Amino acid sequence: MSAEASSGLLERLDAGPVICAEGYLFELERRGYVSAASYVPEVVLEHPEVVEALHREFVRAGSDVVEAFTYYAHREKLRAIGREADLEVMNRQALAIACKVARETGTLFSGDICNTNVFDPSDASTAVTVRRMFEEQLGWAADAGVDMIIVETFYFAQEALIAVQAARELGVPVVATLAVFDRGVMREGWSVADSCKRLKDAGADVVGMNCIRGPKTMLPLLREVRAAVPGHVAALPVPFRTHTSEPTMQSLTDPGYDALPGGRPYPTALEPLICNRHEVADFAREAYALGVRYLGLCCGAGPQHIRAITEALGRAAQSSRFTADMSKKTFVDAGDVAKH
Repeated sequence: MSAEASSGLLERLDAGPVICAEGYLFELERRGYVSAASYVPEVVLEHPEVVEALHREFVRAGSDVVEAFTYYAHREKLRAIGREADLEVMNRQALAIACKVARETGTLFSGDICNTNVFDPSDASTAVTVRRMFEEQLGWAADAGVDMIIVETFYFAQEALIAVQAARELGVPVVATLAVFDRGVMREGWSVADSCKRLKDAGADVVGMNCIRGPKTMLPLLREVRAAVPGHVAALPVPFRTHTSEPTMQSLTDPGYDALPGGRPYPTALEPLICNRHEVADFAREAYALGVRYLGLCCGAGPQHIRAITEALGRAAQSSRFTADMSKKTFVDAGDVAKH
């Protein structure tokens, strides 16, 4: 195993970019293994081979991190679908799958905890409840020997702080990312830059944003975070064409189709609004130029997007062998068609 393959998260970040593929929920929902809206990762129990294969696809595309698919595998979500009894086995299975792939590929093995949908800043008892939920998941992650912990997709910065404080007790690097809705601030009204600074001060090794916002509407907030926070910053947008008037994937509309359930594409009709691989490559280069070193994509990402980021940052992925070589194209192009 190379020195790079055996080094930890912080050593890799000091040496260059670290790429992290998220987006398991949307990709596995598209493939028919996860239910949209509830998004509970039942697939880790019912089809573990599919989860393992997706981990491997993302690694081949350049991901340096294999993130255990435990997003929404917490007590509140499992209770909502009547599977709370499967909580421990689901977490341990997801961790075992991720560990196997990471150890075989020399990538980083990460645990994962996320927003709980329980936290209420006006009710102090909910802070105790979510801390317990985090601790039980983190305990299984510790047993599995994770290299790092990702705490992600928090709408309340205060809940993210609880997650960071709990995760720090494992003694491994912590990546903390926030999800920012339309108003551009956290649910309690804190700015994203101030929230990230608080997470950094609480002990997170990498802070930033993931999910909800696409590249164009994450970048302005990313500049603020980069200016306010010393050390390593993370950026993992969704690969959708969000814009100023529709800054999140939840707020996007599709003028090309007027019969959408609920009137909006989210969550099951976003396909016409997805970024192509060149757009996400542009984002990666711009974010890297800002000094962002922990880069990736969240919900909606496929391996082709991760490979585009890998190549945009000057690296070759295992799957770069199959990157399009248009000199070998045999089909006619648009210009040829126009001549006939």
